[in-house]
Amino acid sequence: MEPIIEFCDVSKIYPMGDTTVIAADKINFKIYKGEFLSIVGQSGSGKSTCMNIIGCLDVPSEGTYLLDGRDVGSMNKDELAAIRNEKLGFIFQQYNLLPKLNLLENVEVPLMYAGVPKEERHALAQQALERVGLGDKTRHLPNQLSGGQQQRVSIARALVGNPSVILADEPTGALDSKTGREVLKMLQTLHKEGNTVVLITHDNGIAATAQRVIRLDDGKVVYDGSADDPKAFVQANLMLDEEVEE
Repeated sequence: MEPIIEFCDVSKIYPMGDTTVIAADKINFKIYKGEFLSIVGQSGSGKSTCMNIIGCLDVPSEGTYLLDGRDVGSMNKDELAAIRNEKLGFIFQQYNLLPKLNLLENVEVPLMYAGVPKEERHALAQQALERVGLGDKTRHLPNQLSGGQQQRVSIARALVGNPSVILADEPTGALDSKTGREVLKMLQTLHKEGNTVVLITHDNGIAATAQRVIRLDDGKVVYDGSADDPKAFVQANLMLDEEVEE
């Protein structure tokens, strides 16, 4: 089986005055259709850089990123925008809903960019909202909903174009714990339905809801394997501190 996402020695280097910052350092991994995995790490670990590259919001400085077999690093801005709309469904921490559009219109936005005819857009958006339990609120505005409901709208928007990958960036960050658990259960349901889900988080507990964990530290992959393995969430720097104290 060919991977949907493949990082081959991917590095991202930023100039900072007279120095350079290596945000991603020769990262390698493959993600296959139907997987549910989390990319986890603390601030500065490189997870946001990886998310931006996976989401075609940025390109590698070195190495190769393949999305459905296509080399993203060689694309221009228009090509990147097109592949984002075609292949990726985004779920953001802050929902990013347009306040003057109702729920149906918000979910239709990716289809408008894709040139889908109006009647087909309406039908697909309605189906996506029904899928997340909001089929009876299509004419509501975002400010008429709770935070959890708004996040469900963003999930519907991510699903509406039938993307190859659902990319969820800290999707529970703006929610209370109960509502956050509901959103995570929804992501697990989407995975069971055959969707490929990539979850970006700094939280070990949230990362553990996935099947597979890729842990980053200082721009490098330090673990890639089952979320059931205790090693998935071992933080080496804390272990070293404990050894010194002993």
